Amino acid sequence: MDFKQELSSYFKENCLLNEPMGRHTTYLTGGPAEAYVYPATSEEWSFVLKLARTENVPLRIIGFGSNILVGGKGVGGIVCSTKHMNHVAVKSNRVTAQAGVALDKVCELASRAGLAGMEKLSGIPGSVGGAVYMNAGAFGQETFDCLEYVEVIDYDGRPATLLKEDLPHSYRHVEGIENYIVLGAGFSLEKKDFASLVETRNAVLHKRIEKQPLDFPSAGSVFKRPVGDYASRLIDEAGLRGLSIGGAKVSEKHAGFIINFNHATPEDIKNLMDEVKRQVKEKSGVELELEQILWGEFGR
Repeated sequence: MDFKQELSSYFKENCLLNEPMGRHTTYLTGGPAEAYVYPATSEEWSFVLKLARTENVPLRIIGFGSNILVGGKGVGGIVCSTKHMNHVAVKSNRVTAQAGVALDKVCELASRAGLAGMEKLSGIPGSVGGAVYMNAGAFGQETFDCLEYVEVIDYDGRPATLLKEDLPHSYRHVEGIENYIVLGAGFSLEKKDFASLVETRNAVLHKRIEKQPLDFPSAGSVFKRPVGDYASRLIDEAGLRGLSIGGAKVSEKHAGFIINFNHATPEDIKNLMDEVKRQVKEKSGVELELEQILWGEFGR
């Protein structure tokens, strides 16, 4: 029995074979995953990890796919989705959430409970696992600001609890997290007036609608913020707002976003990323660094 048959018989309807990744990423494009599964318990994770190790097949983890571009040829091996891991709880000044919970849901529950520290992360379209993995942030707030601990499992199937201080972190980067799969996280927040928190949350959501091209598929900010500057400003200054390749375009509303405005292929998007990078480097001397994650191969 090959690994796909084993996954199918174990996960049944929670295993999809040759599954188009455009269904699971916010760019709405991408080739197929050889096997796509939804592990939810530690036993299921252990099974997948052991199988991947024994059969020597690649293993990738996805939350909401809001920061990932998958190449047109797709990806081999196993893609594990955390979407069925969706338990969240608020107790006293703490919020605990599994990896597959929407980060925005945590922000909403915290704000409504009068707990401060995550309200400015409202509207970020990713999962808790993804947010922890890359220290996602917005409007001067980061996931790690209120993070207390992370529940993880390593690739040998050993579970562990890592404290915030165990994970050196900086802007959009967490050191050593790539050695683990994030299963959940605990956040310690501060009691505050709930009305002012809900007001801040609503203002943040409104600002997102106003400034970001939310009416087209995208994966948020394409590039990291260069020190002391903004990628969107440099892209704008290079005259690249509205630049398109195939069905991909630099958003006219926010130059830091690439949108899929007309059935873009993954290659259209990747080629546009490269072109933006090249022209910004040529015009400003700044080397933009990709914030988004690329999976698979991209043909020219």
